[in-house]
Amino acid sequence: MSGGTDAVGGDEASVVTERTRLRRMREQGSHRRADLDAVLDAGFLCHLGVPVDGTTMVVPTVYGVEGDRLYLHGSVASRSLVQAPDTTVCVTVTHVDGLVLARSVFEHGVNYRCAMIYGVPRVVTDPDEKLRGLRALTEQSSPGQWDYVRQPSRKELAATAVLALDLTEASVKTRSGPPDDGDSEDAALGLWAGVLPVVTTFGEPVTDPVLPADVVPPAHVASRAGRVLGE
Repeated sequence: MSGGTDAVGGDEASVVTERTRLRRMREQGSHRRADLDAVLDAGFLCHLGVPVDGTTMVVPTVYGVEGDRLYLHGSVASRSLVQAPDTTVCVTVTHVDGLVLARSVFEHGVNYRCAMIYGVPRVVTDPDEKLRGLRALTEQSSPGQWDYVRQPSRKELAATAVLALDLTEASVKTRSGPPDDGDSEDAALGLWAGVLPVVTTFGEPVTDPVLPADVVPPAHVASRAGRVLGE
């Protein structure tokens, strides 16, 4: 089946392929770029799935977004990607927002936001693009950090692998709200049902013990204490 586009509400949409076509629970899915951006903007950790030596390896790593590209810190995956070019990978980003606790085990679930991105990444060799990719990676997790710390030297750049993956082939799925069995016969059981929220919050910065006492966390770090990831 050939690919197409799925424009919803006039938003820019990803190309729909057999890998990203929504089949089950289509009402929870989307190919809109705005929905993809929302999931990516809310985090910095992804899981990279790639075939290695006849099996599948799934590696957690950080990512950053610049325009229509996802940049990945590639040193952890260099064994598979650098030595085996033209390999299709799958990158997933997932945020868990709550446990959905229903009146029956069958109706239990999870409130979540998830993006899946497919494509063939390329190893970034241009020094300027590699710097942009590393900046995107750094700023994705710690906004303001790139300009605060020392930037990579030539030797460090040469030892670092950065991968670029186009955001062309992607899909998003989300689930929110209460359990689905509020109007079922199980509602008569008199059992509690609802959602147990899951929230990731930044704590107070922990200073490196070797630092002098007068070196305090910069504002862009200290200000994140108590804030929810993605807000």
